[in-house]
Amino acid sequence: MTIRSRQRPLSFARLGLCLMLGLPATLPAAEPGSVASGGQGSSVAGPAAPDLITPNALQDPLDSPLWDYLRQRFIGDDTYLFDPLVKVHVPPFAEDPSQVPVSVDARALAGRVERMVIWADFNPIQHIVTAYPQSDQVEPQLSLRIKVEQGTPVRAAVLTRDGIWHVGGSYLDAAGGGCTAPSMAAGDPYWESHLGEIQARRFAAPDGVLAHGGARYKFRVIHPMDTGLVSGIPEFYIEQAQLRGANGVALMRLELSPPVSENPVLTFDTGNTRNVRLWMRDNNGNEFETAVSAQAEGG
Repeated sequence: MTIRSRQRPLSFARLGLCLMLGLPATLPAAEPGSVASGGQGSSVAGPAAPDLITPNALQDPLDSPLWDYLRQRFIGDDTYLFDPLVKVHVPPFAEDPSQVPVSVDARALAGRVERMVIWADFNPIQHIVTAYPQSDQVEPQLSLRIKVEQGTPVRAAVLTRDGIWHVGGSYLDAAGGGCTAPSMAAGDPYWESHLGEIQARRFAAPDGVLAHGGARYKFRVIHPMDTGLVSGIPEFYIEQAQLRGANGVALMRLELSPPVSENPVLTFDTGNTRNVRLWMRDNNGNEFETAVSAQAEGG
């Protein structure tokens, strides 16, 4: 494969980010649809595998000046490709930057997913959540609400069992300040007596979700999810969660970061699984857990 490199100018805002972080002020570009590897002599099995090239030769579809830095941080030098099979759904514009719905769908890679890492390039705290599917009874799909500080690419990198990262993303246009505004809990004593209360509902799964009889589970937990970026308010957030089956075995594990929205809403799609539980623990050691019976049907 021949790579046609060219230099692409950046806007003044992106140029400022580059200079602040010591990154190059131009981005190299390459033919789309390529696979990149950071190691020497790497290869991809299969007769139709594209050639491997150095990471810096791949053009970021979202044209972010932070791509190389964040790629190194979250997936290192592993082999990766920009893959349209990984879908990141965001609204056209986030009017409330503290409550932005995001959905990551890697169902096209079901049965092969080991890990999903979700982040926002231009957030002061970029990492949002890392998900580890633990069972074929849960889809490699997750919906939640996040905070954003400004318009930003939102990414999902999905690691499959062959060691390749499949990267998808969308640009989210947003008003500013979602990460540095105090939570509503800062001015309302209600949350202290209701911390960790979880509302849960079970819905019939939409078409295309696992086998017939699958279910969608939606949870909302009372928690301020403070980022630590507001003066006088320390970090206080849920850092771990597990969706568990009736036997207590984890179906999916989550590692969360402060950009998850206040009073988090998490949605999972499962197979014909009944009586699931959601367990959570925050960075102060508080643990919360609730069960959802097959009778807790939502409307």
